[in-house]
Amino acid sequence: MKPGEIITDNEKLKHLLEKSITIAVVGLSPNPERDSNWVAVYLKRHGYRIIPVYPGQGKILGERAYPSLDDINEPIDIINLFRSPSRIMPHAREAVRLRPKVFWMQLGIENQEAANFLTAAGIDVVMNKCIKIEYEILCQ
Repeated sequence: MKPGEIITDNEKLKHLLEKSITIAVVGLSPNPERDSNWVAVYLKRHGYRIIPVYPGQGKILGERAYPSLDDINEPIDIINLFRSPSRIMPHAREAVRLRPKVFWMQLGIENQEAANFLTAAGIDVVMNKCIKIEYEILCQ
């Protein structure tokens, strides 16, 4: 298995964003005033398929919501996380089964333990970057 890497290079980020289709958003709040919601709305408007991951919700943004990554049984390109750094590791363990192209921790979120675990499992990692901002800068 090829090891993953922590992606910081803009060309790699752009390629990843252009080649991805499905994004599981962990912590996607049904509240339209929350960052996770408006970022997901933006991504959906730009052609991405959004899979909400938020316990206790039937649907968010018109899409079936899942209680956890463990409940998803389809390919995911990007797992995008809106969770505090201390809550990232359980999601990293769940991500290994799904084998996404990248595990993306939003702006202000970094967890080196999770990054080391995921890259050792062959999954690329982005930390402390907003997927919406990166899309706006690199893909428009």
